[in-house]
Amino acid sequence: MSTYKVSIQATNNPSIVKFELNQFITKHQSFEFNNIDEAKSSPLAQQLFYLPFVKKVYITSNFIAVERYSIVEWPDVQEEVAEQIQNYLNDGGIAVEETATAKKVPVTVYAESTPNPSVMKFVANKKLVAATFEFTSIDEAKASPLASELFHFPFVKSVFLDENYVSVTKYEVADWNDISMELREFIRTFIENGKDVVTADAPEVVKKSTEALDQTYENLDDTSKEIVNILEEYIKPAVASDGGNIQFESYDAESKKVKVILQGACSGCPSSTFTLKNGIENMLKEMLKGRVETVEAING
Repeated sequence: MSTYKVSIQATNNPSIVKFELNQFITKHQSFEFNNIDEAKSSPLAQQLFYLPFVKKVYITSNFIAVERYSIVEWPDVQEEVAEQIQNYLNDGGIAVEETATAKKVPVTVYAESTPNPSVMKFVANKKLVAATFEFTSIDEAKASPLASELFHFPFVKSVFLDENYVSVTKYEVADWNDISMELREFIRTFIENGKDVVTADAPEVVKKSTEALDQTYENLDDTSKEIVNILEEYIKPAVASDGGNIQFESYDAESKKVKVILQGACSGCPSSTFTLKNGIENMLKEMLKGRVETVEAING
């Protein structure tokens, strides 16, 4: 069973702090509790209301937001609250009873084209996953009920999941004009019904958890760390907006060669391998003068 980890996030409202989780605790539902009586369906919220400074608790799929009374300041108590939430969940505590009535937020999904004509990006108004996943067959997709069901459509070639969107790669036999509406409605209904997008024990979550990534990063040499930071800051946001992802694979100091893996809409795109390779290559050569000569882009 995966271990819950809690990270503290400030918000625009100084009275409210978000306690973000590395895995989901509700089935894409949101709950708001104003006092301990209202929180009967949430043992976790009730625990938090025993703290005298807690005014309101908001629980959603991957975070708990807590509003405080002005008798304390968050910097004085937030670490203890984070620890309490983390320990409670890791001890098997229930966040919200299954019978609880969720705060109804309509699910919306819109289709967005990508630079890859074979890939369409379906964007939801809810966070779907806490890590990045890519499935190229129904056998690979056992850890994702959503991807498994999408593979039942004969025109679905691969499925990529990240944050709040699903990128679907199709076979040439189908045209997006004929299938995008059907896929959009299927994904929207799947999410609205509160089904699991990925299972809690999906191996990709473990491999790509913040802790695992941090450990991998720490084992890299200094130049590789700089390359990872440049990719994260300058390249990944642009790539994600097109429904794809880029992962650092390796750096060879002797040949001055960098390898990156293209995923989602970037993978197999007629133009992206060339464009990304040259864009990344030029940027790395400029920012890491004398240390990078070539970039090899591998389709994930």
